[in-house]
Amino acid sequence: MNDGQNLDDLRNQCQAMADRAKLASRRLALAPGSAKNGWLRRSAEAIRARSAEILEANARDIAAAPGFGLNAAAIDRLTLNSNRLAAIATSLEEVASLPDPIGEAIASSRRPNGLEVAQIRVPLGVIFMIFESRPNVTVDAASLCVKSGNAAILRGGKEAILSNQALYRVLADELAPSGLPSDAVQLVETTDRAAVGHLLGMPEQIDLAIPRGGESLIRRVVAEAKMPVLKHYTGNCHVYVDAAADLAMAVKIIVNAKTQRPGVCNAAETLLVHRDVAESFLPLAADALTSKGVELRGDEPTRVLLPSVKPIVPADWDTEYLDLILAVGVVESIDQAIDHITRHGSGHTEVIVTGSLAAARRFVAEVDASAVIVNASSRFNDGGQLGLGAEIGISTDKYHARGPCGLKELTTTKWVVHGDGQIRE
Repeated sequence: MNDGQNLDDLRNQCQAMADRAKLASRRLALAPGSAKNGWLRRSAEAIRARSAEILEANARDIAAAPGFGLNAAAIDRLTLNSNRLAAIATSLEEVASLPDPIGEAIASSRRPNGLEVAQIRVPLGVIFMIFESRPNVTVDAASLCVKSGNAAILRGGKEAILSNQALYRVLADELAPSGLPSDAVQLVETTDRAAVGHLLGMPEQIDLAIPRGGESLIRRVVAEAKMPVLKHYTGNCHVYVDAAADLAMAVKIIVNAKTQRPGVCNAAETLLVHRDVAESFLPLAADALTSKGVELRGDEPTRVLLPSVKPIVPADWDTEYLDLILAVGVVESIDQAIDHITRHGSGHTEVIVTGSLAAARRFVAEVDASAVIVNASSRFNDGGQLGLGAEIGISTDKYHARGPCGLKELTTTKWVVHGDGQIRE
């Protein structure tokens, strides 16, 4: 695909890409696990062998990043280095080591009339992945789609185009030698945004769209897609420090949840503190957070204890900062904490720090989110950390898949019935 082409040419090229993906998905449905795992392992070795090529392309993207108006958090998501590239290669091997979900019998029975009935796991078909500033997603998405028997169409952002092309070339070069269809993974190489709209209008070829990026991108995909969309809009995540919390533990958790990687969707954006421990806890937390460069924005009870904290405004409670900024509030009770999260949370990740089993159970039962975490950082809502291998995204929807989505979340089911001539009376 070339930029500057006319709309009809672009539409036709998108249609051809989708048609090739559909055909590839039929072949992938028959691919043995050994072929898929072989491709994953070959690709891991190829990434290591061709790391200089990939890092050179990424360096060119980084150099161009200021021209796209990327902030520090976005540049961090865009950046590849030797350690991150090694982790990407390792993630491919980890996916290869996971059980193949295709063909798994979820339920089976023999009916009184002799019919053998089974519900089995099968691929979705073709998955269209749209993402921004995250070249690692090129590999994560391709690996999970192919392992789960799905063809992938990948469309990264213009700010990562060279990095994505370099990674894609490595993956694509290993498909045919591994016995897999060469169109099992395709990259949309134009930066023309119209290509996304064309592909989102092809439900007969594409079975699922998955956007990863800013809220505006995700809302555009949801508005235009003619097929289902697996998504979350924002990650407005909270850490609630209960009256029964271990305060030293709580400091460690909020510092990690906010500062380990502030530009990701499972980073904490709001700290809620029970009034009974606020006087003891908030100075400790403030010292630890500000030493890491975090700007605190507090409500009035917080500012009584921490006068130097910036006053909060109502919009702060609903903001996904993706930066070293944290909203801080003091609550009267666990009820008020849960009410606050219900009003302002995005259903992504919510944390309670408490030594009370009753408080933990209540928080887990009442808080509606894709992951509810007790006495640990919000950063653990991640496919790799939860044992899924690489994840393709985190869903806050409640239908089909919720939370980190790995191999099983990229499948559906099929009923298979075997008989020997039965007819329905």
